Amino acid sequence: MAAVCERALADARTYAAGGFDGLVIENFGDVPFHKGTQGDPVPPDVPAALAVVADRIAAATGLPLGINCLRNDGVAALGVAAVVGARWVRINVLAGAYVTDQGVIEGEAARVFAYRRQLRSDVAVLADFLVKHASPLAPIDVAAGARDLCERSGASGIVLSGARTGQPVDVALLDTVRAAVGTFPIWLGSGLSLDNAPVLWPRCDGAIVGSWCKRGGRVQEPVDADRVRALRAACPR
Repeated sequence: MAAVCERALADARTYAAGGFDGLVIENFGDVPFHKGTQGDPVPPDVPAALAVVADRIAAATGLPLGINCLRNDGVAALGVAAVVGARWVRINVLAGAYVTDQGVIEGEAARVFAYRRQLRSDVAVLADFLVKHASPLAPIDVAAGARDLCERSGASGIVLSGARTGQPVDVALLDTVRAAVGTFPIWLGSGLSLDNAPVLWPRCDGAIVGSWCKRGGRVQEPVDADRVRALRAACPR
C-alpha cells in the first residue's frame, strides 16, 4: 500500500502542476473487478484504500476530488467521498442494465441516493451513458436513453466514453446526446487527446483524462508532465 500511495501522489502532483482542475481517485488496478452491486460489493479494503489515498492527495494538492469505485460500487464511492470531502462520484451503471466483463450489472440508483440521504451528503453523481467495456442488455434509443438517465436517475451530469479505456467518444454520438439533453452537463470519460481536443473539448462540460497523459499514452505508465501541460493548453477554461 505504501507503494500505491507513493505512485498515486506522484501522479497527482504532476496533474496539479500541469494545471488540471481536479483529480479522480479510482481503484483501476483492482482487475478483475467485483460488480460493485448489493449482491457483489467490493471488499472492505477497497474503500479503505481509496479513502487513504484520496485524503493524502487532497492534502498534497488542494484540488477538488472525485471518487470512482470500480466496477460499479456507488455506495462505497459515496462513503469515501463523504469521509474525505470529495465533490463528486462517478458511477458506471447508475440506471439500466449492461452486459460487462463482470457479468450483467443493473443500476441501483434508488439505493445509491437513499444512502446519500442517509449520509446527509450533497456529493454530486456523474453517471456513465453507454459505459465503456459494456453493452446495453436490450437495444436502446440513444436520445431517449440519454434523456431518461438525465431526468430519472438523479444524476447531476452524464459521462460519455469510447468503447474501451483510452478510446475517444464518437463525435456523432456526442452530438446526438447533446441535442437530446440540451444544457445538462456532459463529461468525456475517455479518449481526450491533443489531436482530438479541438473537436471534442468545445462539445463537453468537462473531461476525465488518464491514458493520454501517461508516458507514451500507455495507461499503466506514470503521468507525463509534458503531456499534461500540452493537453491543458489545448483545453482552455
